[in-house]
Amino acid sequence: MKKRTLLSMAMAATMMMSTFVGCGGGREGAGDAASTDTSASTEQTAEATTGELPGFEKGATIGISLPWLGTQNWKEAEEMFTEQLEAAGYTPLVQAADNKVTQQQQQIESMIENGAKVIVVGPVDGSQLGSVLEQAKEAGVYVIGYDRLLENTTGVDGVVQFGSVKTGELQAQALLDGLKEKKGEGPYNIELFGGGPADPNAPNFFKGAMSVLQPYIDDGTVTIVSGQTDFTECATVDWDNSKAQARMDTLLSGFYSDKEIDGVLCPNDGIARACITACENAGQDIPVVSGLDAENESVEWVWAGKQYSTVAKPTEDLVAKTIEIIDSLQAGNGMPATDVTANNGVIDVPVYELPPVVVTKENAKEVFANDPSRLELLK
Repeated sequence: MKKRTLLSMAMAATMMMSTFVGCGGGREGAGDAASTDTSASTEQTAEATTGELPGFEKGATIGISLPWLGTQNWKEAEEMFTEQLEAAGYTPLVQAADNKVTQQQQQIESMIENGAKVIVVGPVDGSQLGSVLEQAKEAGVYVIGYDRLLENTTGVDGVVQFGSVKTGELQAQALLDGLKEKKGEGPYNIELFGGGPADPNAPNFFKGAMSVLQPYIDDGTVTIVSGQTDFTECATVDWDNSKAQARMDTLLSGFYSDKEIDGVLCPNDGIARACITACENAGQDIPVVSGLDAENESVEWVWAGKQYSTVAKPTEDLVAKTIEIIDSLQAGNGMPATDVTANNGVIDVPVYELPPVVVTKENAKEVFANDPSRLELLK
């Protein structure tokens, strides 16, 4: 076993008796702390010896593997990681995979070969990177999931993200609030949209939303006219706006020729705009529509009253938290403490969770008070 893993296990064993929760310097230590696999625990105990956590040189290469640059938040991540890692004294290697799993696998392999000490991964498909992440583990590389959980692998040290179930809850509550504000008392006719099924956040957004909506569906306040309430029916492959608009066109022609659609649960801003456009094209009044990511165009639409809400997940906060963790690893302090974990199908992964915020016209200036570029849109 590699020196880094041995040392990491030793510190993980030590830190299980300290105030650090569910974390440690090495992946195997952190993975075991989160796992119920007693054979792994026995192996770790047998191999653990005293030692320091392995840090690395300040100018080290840090790999950033993004799924694509097709939405504003991923473009922002590319720019911010490049600029802020350089400012922090690292050598950034930032690549995007054009939503292709094979391309992302190859890019991560290249980062390992180029000596990256940490690889930050926003996965195209969180369940399809296990093999290459295990390669990173064997090479002594720390792996941090960014915005999305890395599933079915022990090759991950932690994930930085906004609460995905909480995000869905906020989207659904904003939709209900908007329906009451804009449409009066119910009942309301609405439709449901989900995100890309390969994104592990998308089912959680939907799960959170349905936990809020289901009581209103059950008591008849909310009617899903199409009857499509399962995530697999409502999902939007690849988060593709054109696919969402095509589905909205079909729903409107098939179920709303003689009805008004009052609201649409949308998992992000691109899909929200696509659904609004479809409704306009069909001669419907604009329904109450939720969103996510606070993209510039949707911020303008929220301010104009065209899109009811979005949810802000500031990229700068996510990037800053990730770099904070990288600094801890570089200094030899291991993964910071967290009391939140998520099971990825193999281990319980430490989660560094940030709070999402609903944005409506009413609170937009307050939410973006420290974001000059978005404040400029509110005119």
